[in-house]
Amino acid sequence: MLSAQKHQEWLVQIPDSSGLNEVRGVYYDRTDNRRNVYYVAQQGLQALKEKNIAFKVLQHPNQIIDKNAGLYQKNNLSFPLVTYPTYPQYDSLMAAYAQNYPSICALDTFAVLPSGKNLLMLIIDDQPDMEENEAEFFYTSTMHGDETGGYIMMLNLIDTLLKNYGKVPWINQLVDDIKICINPLANPDGLYAGNDFSVAGATRTNANGVDLNRNFPDPEDGQHPDGFNWQPETKAFMDLADSMNFTMSSNLHSGAELVNYPWDTWGHVHSNEDWWVEVSKEYADTAQTYSSTGYFSSFQFPEGYTNGYAWYSISGGRQDYMNYFHSCREMTLEIANQKVLPVSELLPLWNANKRSLLNYMARAKYGVSGTVTDSLTGDPLKAKVYVNNFDADSSHVYSRVSNGYYHRYFSAGNYELIFSSPGYETKKMPVSIAPFQNQNVDVKLAPKDISIEKQQENPFSIFPNPASDKFYINFDKNAFTGNLQIRIYNSEGELIIADKRSSKQREIQVLTKDFPPGIYLVQILDYHTSNIQKLIIE
Repeated sequence: MLSAQKHQEWLVQIPDSSGLNEVRGVYYDRTDNRRNVYYVAQQGLQALKEKNIAFKVLQHPNQIIDKNAGLYQKNNLSFPLVTYPTYPQYDSLMAAYAQNYPSICALDTFAVLPSGKNLLMLIIDDQPDMEENEAEFFYTSTMHGDETGGYIMMLNLIDTLLKNYGKVPWINQLVDDIKICINPLANPDGLYAGNDFSVAGATRTNANGVDLNRNFPDPEDGQHPDGFNWQPETKAFMDLADSMNFTMSSNLHSGAELVNYPWDTWGHVHSNEDWWVEVSKEYADTAQTYSSTGYFSSFQFPEGYTNGYAWYSISGGRQDYMNYFHSCREMTLEIANQKVLPVSELLPLWNANKRSLLNYMARAKYGVSGTVTDSLTGDPLKAKVYVNNFDADSSHVYSRVSNGYYHRYFSAGNYELIFSSPGYETKKMPVSIAPFQNQNVDVKLAPKDISIEKQQENPFSIFPNPASDKFYINFDKNAFTGNLQIRIYNSEGELIIADKRSSKQREIQVLTKDFPPGIYLVQILDYHTSNIQKLIIE
């Protein structure tokens, strides 16, 4: 039996849109050639009536699609896909990939919606169940349920990666070097709004009639820019972003043909504008090369890419949420002018985009990356990684608490990275980044610990001798027992002196003639305690 339709959605024309700012559940369709055309869910339609805003109901575009055009699934699936899976087929297919390729694939059911439908993500990696020092990449599609092309492309991409691993060297490199995460269907209630066996009744909004791409916290317009509570899908993706460490991602849509990069919510450019133009142009150029004439070449954007605000501004979009609140480089990818694609167009769409999809993913490997650790213990640190007079609007990144790994994306050039963490000395590192290369920069940060000004609180004291190349360490004889270990580290965390003395000694002389100017850490250990002080040699 076919499942009952969960919600309805209409296209309406509103001649006078001046009062719409106060109406929730009405979403402008910027892809329609007719002016003042909006998607309206049930609560939006009711609000228009209550506010006496004149509107005309138009026929929903999905209602005029021939149901014989393959939108109902009747056959078994074969790849690349030339038909739409039913929802049960999709659910089973994602589970089967994890079962059939367990060494490189794991399934994450990161939410179960009130309808019972699942939000699914496949993790494709040489060690899918482990966190490694590597970039984490995310593709997600069809958060607008009636934008179907990306859904099929993501399933084709998964199939291509898994079936060619171990056979194609450059696919091996992608899977080995990047944690690849793919969510083909972000709004299953919208895509299968009519029933679980056809996409013919797909709706833009979710089961509650909310546009998910207006429902995220916004850098400019606050936590709930659309006036609705966070939807189950929104909360699931926010939790997913918190649990993962996505460094690059893309959110696939339909209704146009272009790459849309940040920002959407405000007019000033992203600090990584040059890098965004570079990767967007690469995607568009490649798609144009492998497609029919005119693809990714609209009259408004013939180059195939744009800053989002230059196209039209939105609030509550996922792209800006990920860039601002998670320091992830996410762009919105519009892959087809038509929203619900006839099945005859699925294979040409895949052939036009598959190289671009893989190229964009490969970009996750490049830039500058490394680990940030405590110079004394070697423990990983969470540190802010930024560039002065360059970063703005949360374009900096943080190294991970778990393993200290960080990854930054830049256009080729010379930069000075700054690493800072509370309780540690800030460090500057010059880097030179070449095109399509990754520069590895591991950094050890020295703890600030106890300053010389507070040395009376420490069981040992440091006294530089300005008249010689020596400094003296005096001990509290009651503070240490047995033999002592004296260790001196430079700011790189390298051990430059290691010595043993008896705690009966009250004073040790250390020759500093060969010490370059800088910050050093002096550590004294016995069987029970460890004490550290900072030494500055000018």
